[in-house]
Amino acid sequence: MKAIILKEVGGPENLILAEVPVPTIKDNEVLVQVKAISINPVDAFARRNQAALDMIYTRKGDEENIILGWDVAGVVIETGKRAKKFKLGDEFFGNFNFIGQANAYAEFVAAPEEEMVIKPANVSFEQAAGATMAALTAWASLVKFAKVKKGDKVIIYGASGGVGHYAVQIAKHFGAYVIGVASGDNKDFVLGLRADEFFDYKTQAVEEFINDADIVHDAVWVEGDVSSTEDTHLARSLKTLKHGGILSSIVVYPDQQFIDKAKAKKNVTVQRVNVTPNENYLKDIENISQLLSTGEIKTHISHLFPLADMAKAHEIIQTKNTVGKIILVP
Repeated sequence: MKAIILKEVGGPENLILAEVPVPTIKDNEVLVQVKAISINPVDAFARRNQAALDMIYTRKGDEENIILGWDVAGVVIETGKRAKKFKLGDEFFGNFNFIGQANAYAEFVAAPEEEMVIKPANVSFEQAAGATMAALTAWASLVKFAKVKKGDKVIIYGASGGVGHYAVQIAKHFGAYVIGVASGDNKDFVLGLRADEFFDYKTQAVEEFINDADIVHDAVWVEGDVSSTEDTHLARSLKTLKHGGILSSIVVYPDQQFIDKAKAKKNVTVQRVNVTPNENYLKDIENISQLLSTGEIKTHISHLFPLADMAKAHEIIQTKNTVGKIILVP
């Protein structure tokens, strides 16, 4: 089969199209003919950073090929001896073996059946593949951690991005008043997601206008550990929250000093939120599947590439300025 292998840690050019063996499934797995693959900024981070690759991909050092990727949608073509959830021909999607080796950049993957869900019939493979890690991250931030509810005032930073555009839609589904923050070029897109207000972060300091938000979903990318200083984006996000608010940081790990100070000063709860393996994963992605089916959330696909163009897709995703999702098809 064709797959994209990582020749060595480094730039996107190290992602090479190659012929590799079709994976052998375990008893609890199904063999999937992949129809669509979604990529995320974490893919590019693991590709270019050895420590990240070792941790996120759980690299052992004896792998014949390193194949990145965790988000897929496809069709079941073989089932393991103990795999009873799906039958041949079932169409499903999921984000699986994260953290671990899903080897999703390929024509076929071996997936644990307990981490996949049936794809709604009215949703394309491309749309479903997009609504995996990114949608799960938005769900973890707003629903699991922040407990968003009707009437909440929610600020979504990075509202046009992969996670952000789902976050806007999920918050609106729960009846929140949503303020989207992104580049001015994406104003119409964000408002089209039903955001109630829009701020251009390049020309407007949100904290100068808003100080009564219930929830802030902060997905701003920065380099290094700067969360404890007063002039960072997390500190500015803190200023937009009312007493007792919630600050969900999607990228930066807030240090304990920042967390304690936010609690003491404004009774604000701060946490770094991401998608990690947990017992509620299946229920979460089933909820996302339901929202996709009813049209409450939709995947915006900004780029659709063939599998062979993975390097080009990584060049775009690593800019961290992608609108919506990048999808590849084998």
